[in-house]
Amino acid sequence: MMSRTPDARARDTQTKQIHDSISHVEKHFGEMCQLLAGYVRKTARLRDKADLLVREIGVYADVETPNLKNGLKHFADQLSKIQDYRQAQVERLDARVVEPLKAYGSIVKLKREDLKLTQSARNREAKQMQQLERTRQRNPSDRQIISQAESELQRATMDATRTTRQLEETIDLFERQKIRDIKKIFGEFVTVEMAFHAKALEVYTTAYQHIQNVDEEADLEVFRSTLHPSDYQSRIEIVRANSKTSLNHTSASMSKSGTLQSQATKGQRKEVEDDEEEDEEEEEDDDEDDDEDDDLEDVTDDEK
Repeated sequence: MMSRTPDARARDTQTKQIHDSISHVEKHFGEMCQLLAGYVRKTARLRDKADLLVREIGVYADVETPNLKNGLKHFADQLSKIQDYRQAQVERLDARVVEPLKAYGSIVKLKREDLKLTQSARNREAKQMQQLERTRQRNPSDRQIISQAESELQRATMDATRTTRQLEETIDLFERQKIRDIKKIFGEFVTVEMAFHAKALEVYTTAYQHIQNVDEEADLEVFRSTLHPSDYQSRIEIVRANSKTSLNHTSASMSKSGTLQSQATKGQRKEVEDDEEEDEEEEEDDDEDDDEDDDLEDVTDDEK
């Protein structure tokens, strides 16, 4: 049996490599498409769960104290806004990532058809080569039949060469497009994810601020007022009085030293005034004694 030419063997090796390349794309693109589709579905389910959470937070806020209610309502609004961004994320991932990968199912089928055409041409070439070998063995002296078989083999070889060249061009374009599509698909995946997380970070920050700004003491006072309604007004007055006391504390402390000094000065003045009063009283007593002595002398003279 006639062995195949080196060109034929090289074409067979080339065909196998092309077949393997198409098979790898078909397998791995299909796996990635399924996984990313699952990723999108789980993101959509996360959006749905978050919507339920937003609804429950709103219901709970309606039965809470004013400040907490207000904080929870604003928090729920921000969380709902994030789900709007998540919905956009789901739609973009489906359109820009999953669908292009899914399209490779049809692309791979077309490439397999091209590969089949080339393989069929090479099989005809191999068949004509076997036919020529049998003809030479059976009719070695019949040049007409051998020439006819050789012509059939030449046409088959030319057809196989042409289809092989076309397949090379097709598969070259396929590989180039595959690389570009991979870059674009995963670039879109990262862009969509970054856009969502950047927006979500801004909204999460606002939501955090809303929930942290809830006035605990004010809501606690409201809660206590529901337990002891009659004491609520008196507690409010006490709180106001304490607030005024704390505001006046600093100015009272600053004037304390001046007040003490003034009090000391007044004390000293008081002592001086008391001493002067005592001296005046002693002088008045001495005058009264002198008057009494004069009266006694007058009485004595009259008796005489």
